[in-house]
Amino acid sequence: MKINSARLAWHDCTYTETRGGLSGLEQQCLLGTAVQTTDRGVTANSAAHGTVAGWIQSAIAKLTPEVRVFGDFMYAPRPDRRRADDIREAAEEVVFNLVVARSPRMTAAKREKLEYVVKGVMRRYQYMHQGGQSANADPLASPEKFRAWLYAEMGCRLESCAWARDWEPFVQRAFECCEDLDRMALSPVAAVIYEMKDAA
Repeated sequence: MKINSARLAWHDCTYTETRGGLSGLEQQCLLGTAVQTTDRGVTANSAAHGTVAGWIQSAIAKLTPEVRVFGDFMYAPRPDRRRADDIREAAEEVVFNLVVARSPRMTAAKREKLEYVVKGVMRRYQYMHQGGQSANADPLASPEKFRAWLYAEMGCRLESCAWARDWEPFVQRAFECCEDLDRMALSPVAAVIYEMKDAA
């Protein structure tokens, strides 16, 4: 397990290696599913991975449930589609509640549309920060692209008039909430990585 960044460590510490290559594919074709076996190589790689992963998992386990679900949404591997949807929905609820708590009062109609804005911002944030080094550009940076994407993907139509007044503050607030949750999720993991590298 490489510990180059906290984001990559979060992913790798919950990733379970299985037999790959043709033997794993053959097994999946015969049985219709993949079965994890206890076959291990003669190297110590598995034990080393487990030790490092345990330190990272311990740091993650100490996070609040809200921060942890956001971290899982951002960085955990997703082998099961249903579980991935559950994590995404829980993370969306956390960010939405945080945005609402930091916002002035609003009408019920605006609050309903805000749910879609938060979902859209979270997808943008996830795309920008996945891959370990936050190197991806925001694909929907312009209001026109973001509004068109929201309508195409979620059926939510936002008016373009007075965008800077009506929606831009909420978009910015949603990004700030994502950044705060991301920092809270990754800081303990980064501290563990620093300790391990410092001890080495």
